Amino acid sequence: MGESATAQQRGILGWIERTGNRLPDPVFLFFWLIGGLVVISIVASLLGWSAAHPTEIDPDTGAGQVIAAKSLLAADNIQKLWVEMPKTFTHFHPLGYVLVVMLGAGVAERAGLFGTAMRAGVRDAPKALLTPIIVAVGMMGNLAADAAYVVLIPLAGIIFHAAGRHPIAGIAAAFAGVSGGFSANLLPGQLDALLFGITEAAVETVFGDFTANIAGNWYFIAAMFVIFLPVIWYVTDKIIEPRLGTWDPAKAGRPADEEPSDRPLTDGERRGLRDAGLAVLAVVALWLVFTFGPGTPLINEDATPEAQLTPLYQSLVGGFFLLFLLAAWAYGRAAGTIGNHRDLVKMMSGSMEDLAYYLVLAFAAAHFVAMFTWSNLGLIMAVEGADALRSSGLPAWALLAGIIVLTGLLNLFVGSASAKWALLAPVMVPMLMLLGITPEMSTAAYRVGDGATNIITPLMVYFPLILIFCQRWQKDFGLGSLAATMLPYSAGLLVVGVALTIGWVVLDLPLGPGAQVFAPLPVGAEAASAAATS
Repeated sequence: MGESATAQQRGILGWIERTGNRLPDPVFLFFWLIGGLVVISIVASLLGWSAAHPTEIDPDTGAGQVIAAKSLLAADNIQKLWVEMPKTFTHFHPLGYVLVVMLGAGVAERAGLFGTAMRAGVRDAPKALLTPIIVAVGMMGNLAADAAYVVLIPLAGIIFHAAGRHPIAGIAAAFAGVSGGFSANLLPGQLDALLFGITEAAVETVFGDFTANIAGNWYFIAAMFVIFLPVIWYVTDKIIEPRLGTWDPAKAGRPADEEPSDRPLTDGERRGLRDAGLAVLAVVALWLVFTFGPGTPLINEDATPEAQLTPLYQSLVGGFFLLFLLAAWAYGRAAGTIGNHRDLVKMMSGSMEDLAYYLVLAFAAAHFVAMFTWSNLGLIMAVEGADALRSSGLPAWALLAGIIVLTGLLNLFVGSASAKWALLAPVMVPMLMLLGITPEMSTAAYRVGDGATNIITPLMVYFPLILIFCQRWQKDFGLGSLAATMLPYSAGLLVVGVALTIGWVVLDLPLGPGAQVFAPLPVGAEAASAAATS
């Protein structure tokens, strides 16, 4: 403990921890920001800040409609705040997306499906492929949210120890996969629903109605999965494990029987995984029928070619809900963790209890985003910022690389992915849209920066838990030890993530079904730019 306390008091990580701990809880951070926003809106209104709207044309001048900053203490804004408070909260796009997906994913976690699937994926892994298998399961485990942290990471230490390898190296590899590769996955999931809900709200602050496609980063996050895996594998086997040396049992902190067990799967668990797999295939088949079968309910054949699949993309939130729910039910019935429909409903209710903090955070974030819109400051900052970036002559790849680095730095102090994106998106997304960069690309760049530094900030909510997992194997393993262990992973993931983003933009590859890097400027944006520079 002495080493840990000393580590906390020195170096950049100690400064990050001390500074970050002075910040309020993310909920109150939004309330403080709202207070600052009120003051800024009053000043901006008195000074006459304005910008030309990027899509609304003034019929008298033919230029963009000039939008002026508006005080949040104006009578109509005060009325909106109190009269529309329920609407402001319940119409916050991420809220509905997350609640629906978690109704299914929460059951899958409670029924034991996620934990069993992760155990099955790593416990019988060949020794030569132990690291990449644990990393791959860790990145896929992001679909399981908290379960990946509390099940896979300590289990990786046990499995490495059983294979004669340093157990902390296993913990580090799993932590890097779960948290460093937070957005890397072969499938979209609840994180996509959360982030694209915020993206959708950000677009609507300037451009009006917009429907997010939660599969809009599918190809990109799959590519992250492919390139992150060898990076974490190399860092673990060639840098971290040689640095750790041979594990000394005399330094262990507590008996191994206190750790989660890597026991073999029971017959019921194996049947459960089989039945869950069949349920997943059934849901996929059902969606294929909806898409290509009679009547094609998930294809709008009357729309333009690029918009015909919009109903399919919009259905994915409901699709993931059904997939998780049926897979969990199938697993639970076979494994004995779900006895009847009442157990299922109880687990669905429990998953909503887990979201209690998120609901409070969403209430604060929803009002910050709404009030930002009412003040017109988001629009003005987006137009002015886009004009400044356009004048700089920086290529799109350089702008997005800068956003990744900015996000990574901010992540050292504000750990919540949704809180950070709710802060950044209202300005960043519309600003980049005015430069022809799609909301999907903005979201993808944010995700790269958000994940890379998760594993080195003491303010990440699971960082203390990972430290405890390590101290089970080495009792004097301190905060500085964990940060130093994870730093090579963070640097490697940030470098290859930036390189992936630059390559993606330069090659102009699709980010997901129906999602591109670039899109034409919104109607009237040219007029807005002209007005902003005049």
